[in-house]
Amino acid sequence: MTPPNRSRGLLAPLYRLHGWYRKTPERALASAYGAARQIEQIEQRYFDGKPVPRRSTRYSALELAQFQADVNSLLGDVRGRLAEFNASRSTLNFLNERSLPSVDPDADSAETLKLAEGNSDDPAASNFSEILDRLRVIDAVLKRYRARDLPETVTTRAISPDEDRNGLTDADPRLRSAGMQSGKDGESLAGSTSLLPRSILRTLDRIKRELDPEAEEDVVETFRDSKSKTVISLKFILTLILVPLLVHQLAKTLVVQPIYNNFWAQEQQVFLNSDMEEEAFMELNHYRERLEFQIEVGIAPPMSEEEHREKIRDKALEIAETYRGRSSNAIENVFADFFSFASFCIILARSKREVEIVKSFIDDVVYGLSDSAKAFIIILFTDIFVGYHSPHGWEIALEGVFHHFGLPESRDFNFLFIATFPVILDTVVKYWIFRYLNRISPSAVATYRNMNE
Repeated sequence: MTPPNRSRGLLAPLYRLHGWYRKTPERALASAYGAARQIEQIEQRYFDGKPVPRRSTRYSALELAQFQADVNSLLGDVRGRLAEFNASRSTLNFLNERSLPSVDPDADSAETLKLAEGNSDDPAASNFSEILDRLRVIDAVLKRYRARDLPETVTTRAISPDEDRNGLTDADPRLRSAGMQSGKDGESLAGSTSLLPRSILRTLDRIKRELDPEAEEDVVETFRDSKSKTVISLKFILTLILVPLLVHQLAKTLVVQPIYNNFWAQEQQVFLNSDMEEEAFMELNHYRERLEFQIEVGIAPPMSEEEHREKIRDKALEIAETYRGRSSNAIENVFADFFSFASFCIILARSKREVEIVKSFIDDVVYGLSDSAKAFIIILFTDIFVGYHSPHGWEIALEGVFHHFGLPESRDFNFLFIATFPVILDTVVKYWIFRYLNRISPSAVATYRNMNE
């Protein structure tokens, strides 16, 4: 029989874990409530108690984007913590406290008694009115932002095929600049049902916007938003390209090369792999044959066997030095590429807002093209990377990768890669056309099919 003190000692971690889990709803609700209060503080301080808008004449595009990013992050915290609150409350409803072993009232362990007594009541149910107040605040905040996002969702789904044939998609900059996504009253003209043709309604809506005294300010604000988005996107794309290249060169010159030359350069062999050795032998034989040919035809003066051997020896040393440098460069590239890749990841991790702006910019550029331009780009891309002549390009690319890292070239790997990766890429492109482009711009898909036949 287990001694009482030992039994109570074994039960203490169990009661501690049980008590911690019973406080999960309280912790989750408190965290969700805190995030909701932070959203309310932003609204009260900067937007007169109203939700953060999609557009604003009071703040610039960059300032408004920062507000939206902060609020979206807080909304994500609210929704996540609220889901945790609901899940933990549902789980606790199925738990039966009698499933835990009872505690002896005369126990000597004060810690065990304290755990059992402290966890006997549900902490979330002890302050029911406070829970209701917090849930009301959270629900009010979520409801405001659901109402704010509703017009955009309705408009996105309500674009008709006729509008899409004219190139007026929900991602088209012309559509946004014309103000056709959503009116000031939050209703979408394209998504409403009317007896009149939609072209007439769009014409009337355009005339109404032109007569609006604030129309010029809206156009200027739209242009400023587009300009700032373009500038930020181009700068960020150049940063993603130039910074890793600069880090690669600096790391290779200032860090990798000194360490490699001081510790491993003397132990490095001439040839890093058998392919390099084969290339060096072919180059030496080619030099020997060319030297003999020049002597036979009289281009080079006759030389003794010792001079001939000396010439061959000098060329062999030159080739050996060249391939030793190639081997060292390949090893240095591995470590320098690691620094370059790390800098690329750090930039992406610390620039989430810029990444979202670049995504929006690319959507505007791609979906803002005409149907024939979209079809032309798709056909050009597929013919280069998955077309009939693409295997030759992939072979050159793989050969460059192998030489960059000093790896022996494997024909089996090349054939396997060319037989699988372009096929996968072609399947992804076809799925994107079927799943997204066909829904957003069916006229572009029809143009693509006609051009591809």
